[in-house]
Amino acid sequence: MVKSTYLLVCGAIAREVLAVVEANGWTHLEVQALPAILHNHPDQIPGRVDEKLASVAGQYETLLVGYADCGTGGMLEPILEKHGATRLAGPHCYSFFAGAQNFEALANDELGTFYLTDYLVRQFDTVFWKSMGLDRHPELLPMYFGHYTKVVYLAQIPDPELNAKAEEAAQRMGLSYERIETGLQPFDAALSEIV
Repeated sequence: MVKSTYLLVCGAIAREVLAVVEANGWTHLEVQALPAILHNHPDQIPGRVDEKLASVAGQYETLLVGYADCGTGGMLEPILEKHGATRLAGPHCYSFFAGAQNFEALANDELGTFYLTDYLVRQFDTVFWKSMGLDRHPELLPMYFGHYTKVVYLAQIPDPELNAKAEEAAQRMGLSYERIETGLQPFDAALSEIV
């Protein structure tokens, strides 16, 4: 079957995207991912999305982008318009994993919350601890996390090992811990809106 829709996603949500695509039987999608490390360099996301969409121009009926604004400061929107692509609605992946209304309620409930997803728990040392130099300079911890009061782990899959890692991350940051099992239903709903 010829794939009619191209879906370019952030590598940090690729596992969840593929699970939802498989569960829904969306065989018309060609899914590709950009490196998840772009989370640490949101200024590079628009350029990388532009390059990828340009490379598949004319090959698909529909172009979709599995990114939220992701810290690009609105710079992703002109790229999407240029290529006639549609993206996931929302400011960040926490919003689509929790569901937009649920996330808004969480954010309003406690402004000083640091959020983790399954991917961020798996990659905590790489994405945060080492890249911020906390493994070498733990004295920087208050500078980075001093204004946070708790960690909320938005868990997509029930996994005791990930839960233990998330709780350990909260302890390392000196923050209280809460786990909310979101499952993939809110993410499935967000993806279904554009697919």
